[in-house]
Amino acid sequence: MRSDDHQPSSYERLTRPLVREDGRLRPASWEEALDRAAAGFRTGVERHGPDAFGMLSCARATNEMNFVAQKFTRVVMGTNNVDSCNRTCHAPSVAGLSAAFGSGGGTSSYAEVEDTDLVIVWGGNPRAAHPIFFQHVLKGLHNGARMFAVDPRRTSSAQWADRWLGLNVGTDIPLAHAIGREIIHAGLANETFIRRGTSGFEEYRELVEPWTLAAAEAETGVPAEAIRELAHAYATAERAQLCWTLGITEHHNATDNVKALINLALLTGHVGRHGSGLQPLRGQNNVQGGGDMGAIPDRLAGFQDILDAEVRTRFESVWNTSIQPSKGKTLTQMFESMDGGELKTLYIIGENPVQSEPETMTTTRRLERLDHLVVQDIFLTKTAELADVVLPASASWCESDGTFTNSERRVQLVRKALDPPPGARDDIAIMCDLAQRLGHAWQQPSAEEVWDELRSLSPIHRGMTYQRLEELHGIQWPCYSEDSLEPPFLHSRLWSTDPGKRGEAAPFGIVGHSPPVDLLDDDYPFRLTTGRRLDDYNTGVQTSGFSSPMRRGELLDISPEDAERLGIADGETVRVSSRRGSVLVPASIATEMRAGLVFMTFHFPDQVDTQLLTIDATDPVAGTAEYKAAAVNIEKLIEGAAPAGAAGAAPVPASP
Repeated sequence: MRSDDHQPSSYERLTRPLVREDGRLRPASWEEALDRAAAGFRTGVERHGPDAFGMLSCARATNEMNFVAQKFTRVVMGTNNVDSCNRTCHAPSVAGLSAAFGSGGGTSSYAEVEDTDLVIVWGGNPRAAHPIFFQHVLKGLHNGARMFAVDPRRTSSAQWADRWLGLNVGTDIPLAHAIGREIIHAGLANETFIRRGTSGFEEYRELVEPWTLAAAEAETGVPAEAIRELAHAYATAERAQLCWTLGITEHHNATDNVKALINLALLTGHVGRHGSGLQPLRGQNNVQGGGDMGAIPDRLAGFQDILDAEVRTRFESVWNTSIQPSKGKTLTQMFESMDGGELKTLYIIGENPVQSEPETMTTTRRLERLDHLVVQDIFLTKTAELADVVLPASASWCESDGTFTNSERRVQLVRKALDPPPGARDDIAIMCDLAQRLGHAWQQPSAEEVWDELRSLSPIHRGMTYQRLEELHGIQWPCYSEDSLEPPFLHSRLWSTDPGKRGEAAPFGIVGHSPPVDLLDDDYPFRLTTGRRLDDYNTGVQTSGFSSPMRRGELLDISPEDAERLGIADGETVRVSSRRGSVLVPASIATEMRAGLVFMTFHFPDQVDTQLLTIDATDPVAGTAEYKAAAVNIEKLIEGAAPAGAAGAAPVPASP
């Protein structure tokens, strides 16, 4: 890794641009930094063409910033290679929902969770990772709803559930198919909705037929009686909400996982009505909004298809340019194309792939191969340390005007409350300055002016003026006009008795079971799954600089049975190894863990780089990696092997 002896603290806000000279980063003026950034982009396009450029936009920044970022990519750089960490978490949700319903947002509102009869939380721990949403769940339980939790761990959310189904990692599809089969065999399928609003039911019926309760129990580890109970509860509930998060989407077959859950809603009619819906829970404040704004390689703002000539023409007329009539590269494809030398320059805004992507060493090596890397951020992340130019931004949510879109598709307005540190600049202003240096007469628009341009191009946002957003405390899309509001739930058209109003039927997803890529064996007998804890956030850039008596650093959660068998005491440092690397980490004996299963986060990469262990097997549709299913070995250290304070300090490559 390239180094620098003049670097701010990782937890200190950036206030001066940095440029690389003689292999090291040094402070520079804004003029020099912008000139260098623009020159590198220009050279890359001139030598290798526009598709040698890539943009990673920020899922924590405003809608307006993301809209300008994708516009910069398409108009200034001439490519559709733009993506964000949506690819890391919920791109499979977008792909699955779009395949079924034509749009990639959750189908209902948070308030409906308070007014439902059944809540299924599948593959997630919203008590820790989505606490605001979980407050709505608790209100629903208080109002009489039942709750089922489906997760390999008995999480803090599962402890509130009426029933916990502790499945084996990577067996979500067999479990969903068994639930579907039981619903069909019990005569509980909603035949009216199936006939009216869906297609492909007979093929789906054949697909799930082999997954008897006994077969599913053998594959998933969930007792047949528990599968039957959940199937009957979901099918007979008048209203039911099916919610999922990264335990479904961070797998090599993640889009199929999402489709398997959508099938259950189509089978029972739990979509398109108040109180019933499908809800992917977003883990960052604007993952939904980044995709909505077109900061993805295959869609323009409002989820409009980049391959649709009529859509492109509308954008081209406003932007006075031409847009490539082809899909760009996803985040995953951009990194893969660095190996072959196809991607030469990369512009990263507010993302930290060195510590968020799987196989850290591979990610670092790829970034170091680039001809030109520009990172725009509020801290000097591990990714920024590799950059040729670092631009200090005022991307913190309270330092700018704009909007954000949450998991229920609600667009909310924020106003600037604090000035950024002296020397940091607004993200949009930075991109406009770069555009000017690259030959485009971009002015410095206000956030509202950017939003109004977006509204003129995206039908689902057209009725959301800043004034209405402020008066109504947020509006869910779609909102087609300034004098109306749509229902808070989507796809009621599927219930229409008029065939002309139903539109396209929602197809059942015909998906098969595919076990985790990283197989367990005698050398790697434990299944490592990863996730978030309540006290910290993602790669720790925004939270690791603060102390709290609740924060204990990185831990390996291990079952009491496994700890006893291995002779591991609570707090003892152990070595965790995968086929890609190893780390040292303190063990935490956790009763929520089942034998053979261990859990870590990626909140403390400076202490323990969990991503050294994970595998980069990816979903072929969405490009999301299988963070949830690594095969690892746990070793008790021999006396004198490493002091407890050295946990994670020296990752050691494992033998292949």
